[in-house]
Amino acid sequence: MSTPASAYAHAQAVYASHGVDTEAVLARLATIPLSLHCWQGDDVGGFETPDAELSGGGIQVTGNYPGKARTLAELRHDLDKVYSLLPGKHRLNLHACYADLGGKKVGRDQYDVTHFQSWIDWCKARGLGLDFNPTLFGHPLANDGATLSSRDEGIRRFWIDHSIACRKIGAEMGRQLGTATVTNVWIPDGSKDLPVDRKAPRERLEASLDAVFQEALDPRHHLDAVESKLFGIGSESYVVGSHEFYMGYAVKNRKLLCLDAGHFHPTESLADKISSVLQFVPEIILHVSRGVRWDSDHVVLLDDPTKAIMEELVRGDFLGRTHIGLDYFDASINRIAAWAIGARSALKALLLGLLEPTARLRAAEEAGDGTLRLLLLEEIKTLPFGLVWDEYLKRHDVPTGDAWLNEVKNYEKTVLSARA
Repeated sequence: MSTPASAYAHAQAVYASHGVDTEAVLARLATIPLSLHCWQGDDVGGFETPDAELSGGGIQVTGNYPGKARTLAELRHDLDKVYSLLPGKHRLNLHACYADLGGKKVGRDQYDVTHFQSWIDWCKARGLGLDFNPTLFGHPLANDGATLSSRDEGIRRFWIDHSIACRKIGAEMGRQLGTATVTNVWIPDGSKDLPVDRKAPRERLEASLDAVFQEALDPRHHLDAVESKLFGIGSESYVVGSHEFYMGYAVKNRKLLCLDAGHFHPTESLADKISSVLQFVPEIILHVSRGVRWDSDHVVLLDDPTKAIMEELVRGDFLGRTHIGLDYFDASINRIAAWAIGARSALKALLLGLLEPTARLRAAEEAGDGTLRLLLLEEIKTLPFGLVWDEYLKRHDVPTGDAWLNEVKNYEKTVLSARA
């Protein structure tokens, strides 16, 4: 169902009365990519071995909905379907455990670009940029909950070498695709119960990171990022790579800081952190997710926290310094639908931020008119945003409303059901 021209014209006029040019907004939105996370399609298992499954790392995927991708070919086929349901041109966020090993057994510390060339070629054929992550979980050398902060020098060396290899792979991805790859380092290191020594693991982590980042890489091709977490399963009492640790490290070493919406206490506002962090680091990446109680990776919704994140990016003029990625995994519902619901919700939130009459709001605030500011913030909640969203989908030949679910259901019948 397409948006009648008169409906969009009405929305255009309403927003124009608030000083917002919807045509300029739609043009701007089309230039902002989301980095779609590959791991929603197979429950964060990867394909290093024929029976690879998620293990360890404080991560847990719940649900057993049929149709999980079992091979790289199946995962790529599913990704094609998801991208067809999203307006705009986007990116792919890839974990190292999705290496194309051709059936061979290769240590993660021995990975090189040949193990990811098929992904580069796949993205190039579709005009997608690539982002990358070393995988420091789901491996025997991560089973005790320590990788880059391990007491064992051999274990630390293995993960340092893996991370160094991933930086080089990321740089080659960026070079070949003509758009810088963000390689993001997240580790599961922590303690289930109260530690006595919180200092030594962080000293070892800092030394390991220094070794990982020792070689300077061309920023035209590659950008480094580090990511914190509040806690994980098995690291409830202590996380080595806390927000404070990584913020300090990023400021000191001019690295990108990754802010994951599910990696903070439920009462914290990620949106409030953005302007503070960007005061001191060059750029950030966002992992847009949804925390529910203890679990950090529910499918993104058009909820208040997500809207607040996107509003802040627009209000602070931070979009040019922010890389927006998604990070959730739900195996309790159709995985293609979960991917699309979350990505479309993130895009809706971004569109809402761009449609906000920020100039009027700022003028009221600068004039000290808190009454007008509050009034406007309430009034814009009922502006005809949905008509602008439908117009955007129509222009990108993407189904509106819930019509796209019919495509997913048909895909389930013809493709996913055969995997049961």
